[in-house]
Amino acid sequence: MKRLGTLDASWLAVESEDTPMHVGNMLIFSLPKDAPDTFLRDMVTSMKETGEIAHPWCSKLAWSGTLGRLIAPAWKVDKNLDLDYHVRHSALPKPGGERELGVLVSRLHSNPLDFARPLWECHVIEGLENNRFALYTKMHHSMIDGISGVRLLQRVLSTDPNEKGMLPPWAMRPERLKPRKGESRQSVPSVFSQALDAVKLQADMAPTLWRAGNRLVQSARHPEGGPTAPFVGPVSKINHRVTGQRRFATQHYKLDRLKELAHVSKSSLNDIVLYLCGTALRRFLLEQNDLPETPLTAGIPVNIRPADDQGTGTAISFMIASLATNEADPLTRLQSIIASTTRAKEHLQKLPKSALTQYTMLLMSPYILQLLSGLGGRMRPVFNVTISNVPGPQETLYYEGAKLEAMYPVSLIAHGGALNITCLSYAGALNFGFTGCRDTLPSMQKLAVYTGEAFDELEALILPPKRKPKKALASKNGKA
Repeated sequence: MKRLGTLDASWLAVESEDTPMHVGNMLIFSLPKDAPDTFLRDMVTSMKETGEIAHPWCSKLAWSGTLGRLIAPAWKVDKNLDLDYHVRHSALPKPGGERELGVLVSRLHSNPLDFARPLWECHVIEGLENNRFALYTKMHHSMIDGISGVRLLQRVLSTDPNEKGMLPPWAMRPERLKPRKGESRQSVPSVFSQALDAVKLQADMAPTLWRAGNRLVQSARHPEGGPTAPFVGPVSKINHRVTGQRRFATQHYKLDRLKELAHVSKSSLNDIVLYLCGTALRRFLLEQNDLPETPLTAGIPVNIRPADDQGTGTAISFMIASLATNEADPLTRLQSIIASTTRAKEHLQKLPKSALTQYTMLLMSPYILQLLSGLGGRMRPVFNVTISNVPGPQETLYYEGAKLEAMYPVSLIAHGGALNITCLSYAGALNFGFTGCRDTLPSMQKLAVYTGEAFDELEALILPPKRKPKKALASKNGKA
């Protein structure tokens, strides 16, 4: 059996009927031009006939009861895994548009996973208009994070549109870093030595973590000079209790357009993402007469997994930044966001890499404690909304000759945070996935529309107007 790490186990601890802790991906494919009518049925049959189920897909909890999940969570191999249960084939009602797909994925994402089985499901969804289909997968956050999930799916796909006989995701083993010198021997002395090293590391990191925590306390008292601290965001409509039903909406933009805005405004791509989200939230809350006077804050996961590590599990740190929703002027709002993220990055960069996991637990512990104690959504939130940006593959990919058109992340929400916005890049586009509580956030789809309008507004404000083609100008002047 393999024990879960502290951060992975925390996602199991806060699991409830209203707050299922699974994350997902929705992939949209176009069928090959020569695909037979039975293409998807044959593909699902082939997927289920795979001979070997790889880790983490074959792993289930050693103790599925609530007590076992809390006290000593561990993974064991499920030797009787039922692929007919985990892999499902669905169809959209006509006309099979984006709306119908969003409704179905919202419903599928609302259903909790079965803790007596490996914590994942895969749904092949046919009937999407324009000769397309979707693949929706979900997996518990204790098994995988956003970065490792995308990398795992990416390794299943191919850059060759003619490749056939491809493995399904659950037959692909994640690649791991080669063990460091001395790590392969797990004798009693070596294990004891590693335990001593871990204790020494905790002791060595204590002063560093104390200084980091102290900087956050000082920032809470004097917010103008330091990183945005936990609990400084206001209570808003998106920070109350949630129920188990979800809404899901999508939006996508060309990466080149986003990068141009970042270049002209001397900001980062993530700053532009935060600006679009903050501007959309400001408008959304204004329309509902619920815009707080103080700015909303965003909790932003930061990947700390080595670039060549294809392992699963959670490997993130966290920073908090202002969304400047109190600023009416768009350009002032953008500059406030840039200043806030700059201070947050400087704060993280002062920490050695060896301390990032401990710092993450320090920062996330109030969030986890709120959920465990039942206080989530009943007091001031640690931060108002989670916004993350996950790098994805930039080459066009295929599965069994079907072209991958888009990838959209589907995330989790919890009490006190009824909205999660996750972005995923793919093949020159940045795809936004908005996951929200169905009951807390009616009309959540408007947020996706408002980010698009915020994008157009910012382009008009900071980019020079594009010149019309000479031929068009001549025609307009009556010279052609």
